[in-house]
Amino acid sequence: MKEQDLNSRRTFLRNLGMGASALSLPLAGYANNQFAQNESSGIYSLLTNNKNPAQPNKKLGIALVGLGYYSANLLAPALQQTQNCRLAGIVTGTPSKADEWMKKYNIPKENVYDYKTFDRIIDNKDIDVVYVVLPNSMHEEYVVRAAQAGKHVICEKPMAITPKACQNMIDACKKANKQLAIGYRLHYEPFTKEVMRLGQEKVFGAVKFIESSDGFRIGDPTQWRMKKAMAGGGPLMDVGIYAVQGTRYVTGEEPISVTAQFSPKTEPDKFKEVEETMFWQFQFPSGAVSNSTTSYTAGVERLRASCEKGWFELSPAFGYGPLKGMTSKGPIEQPVVNHQAAHMDGVCKDLLDGKKLPNHVTGEEGLRDTRLLQAIYQAAETGRKINLKA
Repeated sequence: MKEQDLNSRRTFLRNLGMGASALSLPLAGYANNQFAQNESSGIYSLLTNNKNPAQPNKKLGIALVGLGYYSANLLAPALQQTQNCRLAGIVTGTPSKADEWMKKYNIPKENVYDYKTFDRIIDNKDIDVVYVVLPNSMHEEYVVRAAQAGKHVICEKPMAITPKACQNMIDACKKANKQLAIGYRLHYEPFTKEVMRLGQEKVFGAVKFIESSDGFRIGDPTQWRMKKAMAGGGPLMDVGIYAVQGTRYVTGEEPISVTAQFSPKTEPDKFKEVEETMFWQFQFPSGAVSNSTTSYTAGVERLRASCEKGWFELSPAFGYGPLKGMTSKGPIEQPVVNHQAAHMDGVCKDLLDGKKLPNHVTGEEGLRDTRLLQAIYQAAETGRKINLKA
């Protein structure tokens, strides 16, 4: 994140006297199948997309809350390519950004808010969906406020720092009769959907072992991601969640136990509040096992499944694309899409069609992941195997 963005975040938090709440990231592309979860178990299954078209020529207006790197460089440009939604408004604590965005994207002044005037969005009929793109500890507050303002909500991942915060967000949206989507862009991305199919349909036989890892070398040590109060943790909360998701959507199962380990800190002055690197291992009901790594000190991005009769993998597996896949029989061929455009279009098509969002991108899915992240931390802190409730 650029220093300008960091300064605006700090100024905003200082002025409002807030604790902190979270930033997350996006979702991806189209394809012929969509993955839905069994409501009780959380397990993914394959469903065919409903072919009913969205309302012709209708686009839902999206307001971005937080104009940091992800909004500026990925979401806003993607909204220039979407078919079912458009950039209609912004929420920022930096007046210079407001002026810049109004000119760049032709946003009317009445659709521009700061964090103190945010609740006035309730009176704006031009805005249908609020997309919360803030530090993790701030997700709960702004999702709740958006729901109370009568707007559907997309919230970046991780959904929140604690399961309780996740539940509060779910309850607020249900009370307001509005839908809540989490920024799981990869659930709309064709390569990802193909490895879901390969694993769940046992194309290469039963999945036996999964390697699912995501990490990078972080830059500015003063950014919010390095502050536990704002981020909830280090790389596990930021990109490790992708690795957690990878094991779940390849197997189509929920893990039944976890063990985990922190690595020794090689840069203790830099990683004073959050972990530097960590490892964890899931066991699944079918007998499949997984091993995962996440780190802020080195790059890793791979999802590989070893099966009874072959293997398949994505490498790169979790970034903004293009992703690349191989199997023991040859390359995975899928269309390359803009992840963020596909995600927002997929969510907004369901909203336009008056359909319930698929379970695997809702707040309930975000809650499942948050519980798993906390269980991984618990396992690493205690050195014990943690049994997980289905």
